[in-house]
Amino acid sequence: MTSADWHDLLAEAWRAVAGEAPLPAHLSVDHVPRDQLPADVPVADTAIACIGAALLAAVALGKGPEDQAGSSRAASLRGDHLAAAVRSESYLTVGGRAAGPGFAPLSRFWRTADGWARTHANYPWHRRALLGAVGLPDHGTDDTELAERLASVFGELPAAEVERIVVEAGGVAAAMRTPDEWLRHPHGRVVAEQPLIGLTRHEPGRPRPRPAGGPLPAEGVRVLDLTRVIAGPVATRYLAALGADVLRLDPPDRPELTLHRYDGLPGKRSALLDASTRAGRTTLHELLAGADVLVHGYRPGALDRFGLDAETLAERHPGLVVVTLSAWGGRGPWGDRRGFDSIVQAGVGIAARESPGDGRPGALPCQLLDHGTGYLCAAAALDGLRRQAESGGGYLRELSLARTAHWLLGQPSIPAAPGVEPVADGDWLVDLRGDRGRVRTVAPPGAIDGRQLGWPDELIAYGAADARW
Repeated sequence: MTSADWHDLLAEAWRAVAGEAPLPAHLSVDHVPRDQLPADVPVADTAIACIGAALLAAVALGKGPEDQAGSSRAASLRGDHLAAAVRSESYLTVGGRAAGPGFAPLSRFWRTADGWARTHANYPWHRRALLGAVGLPDHGTDDTELAERLASVFGELPAAEVERIVVEAGGVAAAMRTPDEWLRHPHGRVVAEQPLIGLTRHEPGRPRPRPAGGPLPAEGVRVLDLTRVIAGPVATRYLAALGADVLRLDPPDRPELTLHRYDGLPGKRSALLDASTRAGRTTLHELLAGADVLVHGYRPGALDRFGLDAETLAERHPGLVVVTLSAWGGRGPWGDRRGFDSIVQAGVGIAARESPGDGRPGALPCQLLDHGTGYLCAAAALDGLRRQAESGGGYLRELSLARTAHWLLGQPSIPAAPGVEPVADGDWLVDLRGDRGRVRTVAPPGAIDGRQLGWPDELIAYGAADARW
């Protein structure tokens, strides 16, 4: 193709999700909101492909025997709605107020001796690591002074050195690279060799019956959610919108940020569980024994001590569909490295490709690596359920922000579209009852056979549910 088009991208995404399985329905899109999501890379078309793949995977799961031939089922997306959905965190209000800043003051780009480096310090433990990397205190000094001192230190160092010292201190950072530099990087080469969505089938595992009939395709499906910060929560909240019973677990000593609590919880129940204790691990595996799907977004290897490595899961919980999400992928020299959307954009070349032309870093108009990968995770989970019901076995699906970025960067530039201010309001904004008053958020995008997806009217408070099905 000479220019990016969502039809081609959807075909690629569907092959990554379902292999050679035919599309189960027609997807219609009223318009492509490129002016709402302006970029050099095809952000709007990719968003359609990712969300569309999840919708179509839901249709495929929900098909009964009578639907297998001659089906006229359909899925649809509205351009204005999906443009808001991939920026859902920016529309969120709680009790009439914004739920918090998107980035903390020390989560930013820094000028270095030879370019730029990006850090992430939204969480207190990452902030401490960032400051500790250069010997600065985490208390007694305001952020303005800390930023000045960090800028002074980083300005004397190469970007790769800033990346190294922060990461070695347990923090999160990436040097800004061009796409070509990333492709030559040892980890960039590993990422390029991986599929967009990995697939491993495990034996044994008898076929599980498809969910009992209901208006939503994932009704009756139990999803255990061990994810945080946009991508994973996007996946699991979409599974909830499609009818799944989603239970999210968080460690009690690592509370989620307010913004991500409310943005990531619609449709779910939320509980706290300390898996480092014997009782917590017992409860965790009891929940897994009753689950159909596990989605987790921890770094590869981080949960192995809890018996959540692929081999143990396949042996102890046969027939389980496991979806793993990471920043950099589970293989290669950065396989165990921390990362977030903004960090990956810097490291793989997106910030350089989207530069305004003066050498300063650019950015996508939304956190598409998070949102796009999240919807692909949902699609992979749904397709795993379809495969399991048809053929038995357990399934491991692996995704990463870096691999989604590689897919995105591999697309040709799109014709320039004049950017417009994001639409501030629309019928896709809904009000939910929350523990701190009204929660206004973006409804789940998409419709199946004319039925628009939605959230339950009440948003369950973070950590308020019991850790049980």
